[in-house]
Amino acid sequence: MRLESVVPSIPAELVAALDRSCGIRTDTDLLFFGSSLDIIKKLPLGTVTLSDLEKFTELVAEKASVPGHRGDEILAGTGRISEKHPQATCGVEELDELIGGFGDSRVFEISGAKGSGKTALALQIVIQCLLANADSCALWIDTSGDFSAEKTAQLVRHFDVSGKVLERLQVSLGFNIEIVHDVLEALRISLLSSRTIEPTVQWIVIDSITPLLLPSLSAVSSQGHAMMTTFMRHLRELARTFGITVMVINGTSSAAPFNQSSAFASTIRKPALGPSFTFMTDCTLWLSKTKDMPDPEGSFSLHVAEVFRSRATRSKTWCTFQIRHGVLSSTSDL
Repeated sequence: MRLESVVPSIPAELVAALDRSCGIRTDTDLLFFGSSLDIIKKLPLGTVTLSDLEKFTELVAEKASVPGHRGDEILAGTGRISEKHPQATCGVEELDELIGGFGDSRVFEISGAKGSGKTALALQIVIQCLLANADSCALWIDTSGDFSAEKTAQLVRHFDVSGKVLERLQVSLGFNIEIVHDVLEALRISLLSSRTIEPTVQWIVIDSITPLLLPSLSAVSSQGHAMMTTFMRHLRELARTFGITVMVINGTSSAAPFNQSSAFASTIRKPALGPSFTFMTDCTLWLSKTKDMPDPEGSFSLHVAEVFRSRATRSKTWCTFQIRHGVLSSTSDL
């Protein structure tokens, strides 16, 4: 959470001074910077008193905390959200069954090596859902500048629809965690204040989350892990509050000699961002490419999708699919 969003509860002058003198811009920066006395020493003389700074810090901690929820209220809310936001499909029946369908205000992690089909899967899910629900739109946060409007248009044309569906796909660039925080906060405020009947955001894709969080993680400091935890908690709260499905695309790291979460001993990679990240999502889906196949109608590739962990389905279960011309389909079509 950006401290600017707490103004005027915290004076704007203090927020500006914290940024200039201490590099404190977010709630995580403030809460894990050190003691209030350490901060006072870096601020210009007379900026704020120690007691007021402690009071403002407590206020930030309170606003950053996720409120408690009663179980019966969560159950009732889940039913209402399911009616508004039905299960979504990726277009591959075996993959939908593998994870119990996409949707239901969950946070999905899609991980795998380069070329495994992560972005293609997320894009196909979003396009399928926009086609099925004319009152929905999606927010795609591109953290590397690799989003291809041309490939997206080709995928839309494959499903024989007009290009108007692309008008409901919003793409934002976010090359660091602060920018993404701002984008998500603007979305939250927009959803809270919206009183008109218009397409609302029901899907958020972050492609990819790895460069946002990995630079802050360290073996000698807990600040990066705290930042990751806070960010993922905000994503989950956003999903549950507004009935949004979130997909975060993650990179990989080495898992020598092999990944014990996989059903295959040949899997020598694992999702990036450490072992705790997988518990911050509702499902971790691992994709891998097995081989490229020549074909007179155009070459295609075979892939495996495997559930490493899920709150709804069994772990170490898997299925296969193919990608031809950027479109995912069942291998039963072969």
